[in-house]
Amino acid sequence: MRILVYNHLTNKMEKYDRNLNDPMPYSKDRYLTVKEFRGSSKSDVLWTDRRAIEAFNKLRNLYGKPIKVGYAFKRIGEGGHAGMSQHYAGQAFDIAQGMPKLERDKIRNLAIKNKMFTYVEPASLTPTWVHVDKRDKNPACPTRRVSISKARQ
Repeated sequence: MRILVYNHLTNKMEKYDRNLNDPMPYSKDRYLTVKEFRGSSKSDVLWTDRRAIEAFNKLRNLYGKPIKVGYAFKRIGEGGHAGMSQHYAGQAFDIAQGMPKLERDKIRNLAIKNKMFTYVEPASLTPTWVHVDKRDKNPACPTRRVSISKARQ
C-alpha cells in the first residue's frame, strides 16, 4: 500500500510503502496499523497528516490500553459521509466500537480535555463509537455537529 503523509514540520508530502499489518507512519508502539486506518476502504493509496496520527498516539497513550479503530480513511463515494468529511482527508478516526459506554465516554472525555483533536463528536450523534478529527475548519455539517470550543460555552 502507498501511504502519503503531509509532514507539517517540513511542509512536505512523504511517501511510504507498507503492508496492511504494518504500523502507520508516525504511529507510536504500533498503536495504529495500516489495516485499522484503512478500514473498509478499497484504496491502495491512503493519505493523512502527521498531526492526526500524533493526536491518535497521544489519545491512546493517555487512555493506557488499546483502542479499537473502526476506520479513519475513506475515499469519496466509499461510505455515506457528506462531501466534506474529514475521513476523505485522512484526518478523522471512528474508534471504540464495541467497547462499553463507560470506556467510550472516558476516551471521548480524554480527547476533549486534552485538546489533541479539534473536533470530538457528541455522544448523542455517535452513541456506539467515538468520532474525533483534526480539522482546521468548521465541521462539515455545522447544523448537526458542535465544535469543542462551542460545546464548552
